[in-house]
Amino acid sequence: MLLIGMKPLMTAILAIMHPFFISVVEIDHNEKEASLEISVRAFTDDLEKMIAKEYNVKLDLTQASQKVKGEDYINKYIHKKIAISANGLKSDFTFIGFEIQKESTWSYFEIKNVKQLKQLSIFCELLFGIDPQQINIIHVTSGGKRKSYELAAPKNSTQFLF
Repeated sequence: MLLIGMKPLMTAILAIMHPFFISVVEIDHNEKEASLEISVRAFTDDLEKMIAKEYNVKLDLTQASQKVKGEDYINKYIHKKIAISANGLKSDFTFIGFEIQKESTWSYFEIKNVKQLKQLSIFCELLFGIDPQQINIIHVTSGGKRKSYELAAPKNSTQFLF
């Protein structure tokens, strides 16, 4: 009985001892606004490491004094590592901004003029290269239906049909 009560504690200890490498990309089709609303969540320290590796720049996203610099590099990095096609057409996404929540950075983007979403293709190599166990989880919601897919290197693309 004592062992069962310790299971949550052991899980927490293992999580601390063995960090995980994961990012989440949420894409919501807003039919009313005819847009795709995209949010990308990554651990802040991992995002800073990959930006440093890609652009040879030191960045501390938690510092208000580096907000503008952070916006520029996050925008460049995400655009380099994620590509989206809606209904067979390559889509340009606009950077809205980012915010820090605890140990994570949330970045926000939008694709306009998507009235209906029948098919969505996504290429995502976000944080690939930080750790061989990096996983990118993609969630797409359209018409009240939510679909998800897990991309683990070397797998870097998937498609959703609605």
